[in-house]
Amino acid sequence: MDLQFPRTQVENVSLSRMLIGTNWLLGWSHTSASADEMIKQRYDSAQAFRPVLESYLRQGVDSIMAPFGLSPQLTRAVKETEQHLGREIIMIDTPTLDVSDSAQGRQTAQKTIRESAQRGAKLCLIHHTSAEQLVNKNLGQIVRLDDYTKMIRDAGMVPGLSAHMPELVVYSDQNGYDVQTYIQIFNCMGFLMQVEIESVASIIHNAKKPVMTIKAMAAGRCSPYVGLTFAWNAIRPQDMVTVGAFTPQEAQEDIEISLAAIQHRFPDLERRGSPNQEQAAFGK
Repeated sequence: MDLQFPRTQVENVSLSRMLIGTNWLLGWSHTSASADEMIKQRYDSAQAFRPVLESYLRQGVDSIMAPFGLSPQLTRAVKETEQHLGREIIMIDTPTLDVSDSAQGRQTAQKTIRESAQRGAKLCLIHHTSAEQLVNKNLGQIVRLDDYTKMIRDAGMVPGLSAHMPELVVYSDQNGYDVQTYIQIFNCMGFLMQVEIESVASIIHNAKKPVMTIKAMAAGRCSPYVGLTFAWNAIRPQDMVTVGAFTPQEAQEDIEISLAAIQHRFPDLERRGSPNQEQAAFGK
């Protein structure tokens, strides 16, 4: 292994502080339908995923976030990459649960959670579209959340929340729910964030558990250098940044930019192309 990326701990699970993002592997560009289709055409098999996963893993980034139930091919690619490189990849699953208050709903949710464990996930973070259905702002509670975190515990995984709605972090901490980590949107452009950047930064810094930030580059709306330098310098040492890439080369660049931000140095990168590279304004 070329290097070991800085690590953090969620309960008893050691994670690389950079998490492998999967929107640009599974077809959610947050840009256009044609971009989504471009991604799906490129990543249409387990074999296609592997070079990107290997690029991360060779540089010590061994933790991946995805709704694995939606892509058996990605799950297979994770297992094949582990076998090929002889190193475990920590799977953070974000399943969508049926949270209807009925016997059938609970049975379906339990089945989904058990399937997550069977795939090999170490952490199970309830998808925000499910968790937000349980929020009662009047009471300051996430109603019946304990039912689902217990299902996750019983399946042998560490429970967490995808908290696109920032209140989920606050309510979870206030009520002492069995939630050991959070996903929170956080980027320098405020992209998809429900309140101001400063407010979300305060929530992250006051969270009782480590936070997994996502959308650091605002889905391509700012450059990796800008987005990642901001993200790494605006979170705590225990927090994480989820970084997706479309190619192995992009993954390598993002890792170098991230390490440079953590180490407070300028990244060692090739200059971007131009019709005339010999311009003094480009530096050396």
